[in-house]
Amino acid sequence: MFKALVLNEVEGKTVSAVESLELDALPAEDVLVEVDYSSLNYKDGLAVTGTGKIIRNFPMVPGIDLVGTVVESASDDYHAGDKVVMTGWGVGENYWGGYSQMARMKPEWLVHLPEGMEPRKTMEIGTAGLTAMLCVMALEDGGVLPTSGPVIVTGAAGGVGSVAVSILAGLGYDVAAVTGRPETEAYLRELGATMILTREEMAEKSRPLERQRWAGAIDTVGDAILARVLAEMNYSGVVAACGLAGGFKLPTTVMPFILRNVRLQGVDSVMCPVARRQEAWGRLQRQLPDSALGEISELISLDQVDDYANRIVNGQIRGRVVVDLKK
Repeated sequence: MFKALVLNEVEGKTVSAVESLELDALPAEDVLVEVDYSSLNYKDGLAVTGTGKIIRNFPMVPGIDLVGTVVESASDDYHAGDKVVMTGWGVGENYWGGYSQMARMKPEWLVHLPEGMEPRKTMEIGTAGLTAMLCVMALEDGGVLPTSGPVIVTGAAGGVGSVAVSILAGLGYDVAAVTGRPETEAYLRELGATMILTREEMAEKSRPLERQRWAGAIDTVGDAILARVLAEMNYSGVVAACGLAGGFKLPTTVMPFILRNVRLQGVDSVMCPVARRQEAWGRLQRQLPDSALGEISELISLDQVDDYANRIVNGQIRGRVVVDLKK
């Protein structure tokens, strides 16, 4: 028997409960993993609370990422005792996910844990940290260097934003952080932000082109804030867009793109190719300091997920939340 957080639909509403299950309750996939840790992302919060209709097939075990040890494997790529990490691929949405002490995974979803990386650190990084690194890599691919000028990060106190601020600052970028919570200013400055901007000022309706301010941007919010960021980009600036916490619309014009040569680069971690994932995980191991993760992360038990899911959906969580499946 093992514990898992199971979602069911009751009278049109999503109901979550920690249940004791047997192994034969798991989906029939090739690799059985004993899970050490998962994490709580914004999408997990939407799934657990039933907000946004992330889950359409019930019962479902949520949790879009996990790290653990292979117990059994029918794949030549993985063997008992291997440490593995899984992020994306629709796991926790369409397939049973990480909020379970045991999980069955397709081998193509897994990546061997980077050498020297502790399991808890992997989930402190998690999908959010992987996405943040992919965004940093997108800026670099576009030619945005620390010497190019300031880089702005929106939703900076969230999971992706906080890791992005820490990585960029560690690489030597001048980082401006946008947050809707004034109480997180000290926290963001500890991570390396040199300028704090309010959500309200960045959400104000912008003209097609504003004063040039940013060489690069990582946007986790979308909508009016992304529109203003685009209007304020320097000539040949790059915006890596990876989220829509503020909305999926984009009330902008073509002016930044055709008059200032601005690039809007979408970043996806769910279906990201394995080679790109491996590069990103390797860089995270080398370039994201443990000291930053100590400030960013909070450890909770499976029984606390429901409460924290409501808090993350309501914007009351800063940084990363790691779920300890061993508790």
